[in-house]
Order: sequence, then C-alpha cells, then structure tokens
Amino acid sequence: MSKLSGKFAVVTGGNSGIGLAAAKAFVAEGARVAIVGRRQQAVDAAVAELGPAAFGVVGDVGDLQTHERLIAEVAERFGGIDIYMANAGMNNIEASEAVSVQSYDAQFGSNTRAVFFGVTRALPLMRDGASIILTGSIASAKVLENHAVYAGTKAAIGAFARSWALEFKARRIRVNVLSPGPTDTPILEKLGVSEADRPAFENAMASAIPLGRLATTEELASAALFLASDDSRFITGVDLRVDGGIALT
Repeated sequence: MSKLSGKFAVVTGGNSGIGLAAAKAFVAEGARVAIVGRRQQAVDAAVAELGPAAFGVVGDVGDLQTHERLIAEVAERFGGIDIYMANAGMNNIEASEAVSVQSYDAQFGSNTRAVFFGVTRALPLMRDGASIILTGSIASAKVLENHAVYAGTKAAIGAFARSWALEFKARRIRVNVLSPGPTDTPILEKLGVSEADRPAFENAMASAIPLGRLATTEELASAALFLASDDSRFITGVDLRVDGGIALT
C-alpha cells in the first residue's frame, strides 16, 4: 500500500521548487493535494503536472483571506486535512541597515505570520494524528551574510513548531520543521544568480558543503514525505536539517 493512500495534503508554495517536489511525492504515494501559489499561470501549470489528484488556490499567503478561501475549498473537496506543509516564503538578501520597513514586513508576513495563521486556520480541519511540516532554513541556526531578517522569520517558526508539538499533543498532531540547506531551485534566479554565473555559484557553495554539492528538490521532497508519513510517527518537535552538513561549518 502507498504510504499516503487516502490522505489529504495542503502545500503552500506548492507551485514550484521544494513545494512542488513535495506535492509530487505526496501524490505519488497516494495523497490528494491542494497547492497554493501567488501566480495563476504557475499554479495552473503545477496542477497540470500533478494530475487529477491535485487542485490549486491562487493567493498571497500573507493575506489571511487566502487561508480562509483555501480552507473553505479544502473542506468542500477533502473534508479534512492529514498533512499541512507550510512551505511558501521569501528572502530578501540585504544588509540590516538597508532593510526597509516594507521589506521587513513582507518577509515576516510571508514566512512567519502566514505560517502561524495558516496552521491555526487549518487546525479545525486537521484530523487527529495529522502531520504539520514547516519549511525552515539553516539560516535560523547558521549565520549567513545579509540574512538577519530572513533568519529571524525562520527562527520564529522553529519556536512555533516546538510550542505546537506540545499544544496539539492531545490530538496526536505532529509538528516538525524541515530545514533545507542550499538547494537547486528556481529561487536562485530570484536571488540574482544568472544562468552564466550559476556554475561558479554552485562550485562556491559546494566547497562550503561537507557533502560537496547542492541538494536537489527531490531530496527535500523525500524528507518531507518521511515527515508526512507514518515512517516518522514517533517524531515531533524536531528540526530536520537537509543541508549536506553545511550547518556544521
């Protein structure tokens, strides 16, 4: 039997990168999946790739109305949630003195506020024994240049996970953080790494990673599947670093 047969999952930021890879892994193991993304075209393309087991909701996770619409549609289509992966987020790499109020608010809105209210809005639909996965970052444990605000947003969700692991224990809802290290995703382009500069960037990153390369989205998806499934049924409140050991350096 598939690991997630009969399960219903929600993946925010599920239209690309780690979120899309996780959604694919969930579908492949028998789950039906709702994904959330900001761009209609990207969401439509992802749903087409995922197939009939998936549907998409378009909206900004920083807007609480997006969560209200999502939960209403999930309630109608699925009736409940077994897996909630709060994956959507953003990162503006800036020196602290250059951070504007708008940039600060945008990062905490997408990475922290959206996670808190996304989970709490979804909680009434979550079945007992559900799994909550929060996408964190090694930046919450390892100091990275010009990442102060982003690191703060991810440190906060680590605190959420530890608190919720105890708060939701009566319902056997597990809450864990999945913290990627440098990963080969489209976000590299958004961070200003051009196609021409990519080999040099990857070589520089690889030299800092004990396992010698960037992670693939599929490797992060495998870890997400582990946390979503009964394979991790006795694990809650942990921060699983899938980083090739870079947090150690």
